Amino acid sequence: MMEPLLFSQGSRYRAELGELVLELAKKSSSLSKQLPATVLTSLGILVRSLNCYYSNLIEGHHTRIRDIERALNDDYSSDPSIRNLQLEAKSHIQVQVWVENHVSEFQFPIIETLCEIHRRFFESLPQAFRWVNAPESNQRFEIVPGNLRMHQVQVGQHVSISPGAVPRFLQRFETVYGSLGVCDRSLALAAAHHRLLWIHPFPDGNGRVARLLSDAMLRTVLDTGNVWTVSRGLARNDAVYKALLANCDLPRRNDLDGRGALSEESLFDFSKFFLETCIDQVEFMQLLIQPERLRARIGIWAETEIRTGDLPPKSDIVLEAVMLKGALPRGEAGNLLGLSERQARRITSALIRSGALTAKSSRAPLVLAFPSKLATHWLPGLFPE
Repeated sequence: MMEPLLFSQGSRYRAELGELVLELAKKSSSLSKQLPATVLTSLGILVRSLNCYYSNLIEGHHTRIRDIERALNDDYSSDPSIRNLQLEAKSHIQVQVWVENHVSEFQFPIIETLCEIHRRFFESLPQAFRWVNAPESNQRFEIVPGNLRMHQVQVGQHVSISPGAVPRFLQRFETVYGSLGVCDRSLALAAAHHRLLWIHPFPDGNGRVARLLSDAMLRTVLDTGNVWTVSRGLARNDAVYKALLANCDLPRRNDLDGRGALSEESLFDFSKFFLETCIDQVEFMQLLIQPERLRARIGIWAETEIRTGDLPPKSDIVLEAVMLKGALPRGEAGNLLGLSERQARRITSALIRSGALTAKSSRAPLVLAFPSKLATHWLPGLFPE
């Protein structure tokens, strides 16, 4: 019922998709080499919030990026509706961190991972987000984190398989996608994304789980560096994304449309869109974090802050050094600036308070931070204004 799951060796679509995969792999690898590792690590923390923001936006939940950052610091709004969105965002980011740390092998137990992603996401959500309506009975059911659905669902025109069939289809999903080599897994990224949504294993949260699984698959086959996210591109083309997903539910049109029950041509259209969206996001980040341009934007911001008295003079010199070296030992700041240790500490402390610099401890080297409040100045276009 959900075949084809892959583009066969003889498929007329493999060559074009293969070219897109090769282009994506080259550009993604190049992107992760543009900046020092410490800078990329800090940027990756901001990209988690970026991924969370856009993935939730696709689901119709608009959480301001600064509210997301506040939630990560346990600073919640007194408005219950905003607070609920903050809790949802924090849960999403915590799951992202878990996925990054635990789903790093090329092959992993997909069913177990999916259920764990769902469990970790929903167990931290407020009660308002843990209920779902069953259309066939018009009843409300509480979502049990990590449990597969127990009732029939319909998404748009697509009536999902029966609850009793879900485990069997998930097993087929894991058997096919969990045993692929690097090349075939790259070609199957979008197909796996849709087929998981087609199964609709959970009563709610399937879109987020599918995108988090896609993130994991991208990371296992590409050198992403965690500094770009496909969710931004999908959200910015939300109508096309959802329309192409819906088209993948269509049955095979004719004898030229593959050999499975579902349309291979529609699966190709979505796969092409998905890979082109990935490439577009990599290219966007490449332009945004070009070292010379990034240093120039950070320098302009620092000069403005110095002129307004919000940063001490010579703060821009410290930032420049951190950008070039990746990290600055605190003891070197005085020699760099030609100032006493006390004067240098005053400058670095001001930069830490501003959010521009951070350190793991009071004695650890200073590294660049990318707080969302500075994204407009340092990384214009990353978030909506």
